[in-house]
Amino acid sequence: MTRAIDLDEKFAAITEHWRPKVAAQMNGQDLRLVKVQGVFPWHRHAEAEEMFLVWKGRFRVEFRDHVVEMGPGQMLVVPRGVEHRTAADEEALVLIFEPTEVINTGDAPISEYTAPRGVAV
Repeated sequence: MTRAIDLDEKFAAITEHWRPKVAAQMNGQDLRLVKVQGVFPWHRHAEAEEMFLVWKGRFRVEFRDHVVEMGPGQMLVVPRGVEHRTAADEEALVLIFEPTEVINTGDAPISEYTAPRGVAV
């Protein structure tokens, strides 16, 4: 069924941090919504780029040699194979676009940050 997706409504249904939920799928890609706060583990995705789009709040992507700070309406694509971690000092709402098979923690060990795949909101 084709209908509009209300992102504020979807984000309101998310109750935990760092556990992305699938809001839509298209062409082998997921649109994942995530609430973030604190610092995520260092990791990389060897086979896929990852795009972050800030919906609300302040969010940063940290690389070993620099940090990219973003606010609402700003986005960043992390190239495949590039080590990074994400962080937010206060809660932020972020959209992530990546292939369906990507595990959110990439090559980092399985931990409480590793979200179950395919969980929809």
